[in-house]
Amino acid sequence: MNIKVIVVGKLKEKYLKQGITEYAKRLSKFCNFEIIEVNDEQAPEKLSIAEMEQVKVVEGDRILLKIKDKEYVFVLAIKGKERTSEEFATELNKLTVYGTSDITFVIGGSLGVSKKVMERANSEISFGRFTLPHQLMRLVLTEQIYRSFMINIGSPYHK
Repeated sequence: MNIKVIVVGKLKEKYLKQGITEYAKRLSKFCNFEIIEVNDEQAPEKLSIAEMEQVKVVEGDRILLKIKDKEYVFVLAIKGKERTSEEFATELNKLTVYGTSDITFVIGGSLGVSKKVMERANSEISFGRFTLPHQLMRLVLTEQIYRSFMINIGSPYHK
């Protein structure tokens, strides 16, 4: 199984890198795990709606270049479907049981993702209605992917 996380922008915070590295190491027992960073589009603080859409289009095109046709794609979105950890674990397990071996998660930039990225998504996932830093979401998502594997093997990690 291959799990890929595509993210917009570079991760600078050392403590987040350390946490992600630890979970990625743990995940290596279960899958090929990788994080792919695409460049964010530099934009001034105040943008018109049209300018915001253009930033999302440029970043979205960079994201889409990293996704292959056969991949099952989850896009993280505040308006996406919320799941419990158990539901998420069951969903990932079902995907693999039914032959999906390439799963991709997308974390967009600060403005979100383009319409084309949303259209490519097989599913939208939300970690709640809080707005969290995108860099922190990398760690949270990586931990939840690891947690889902632990749930699926019956490990006490989840308790």
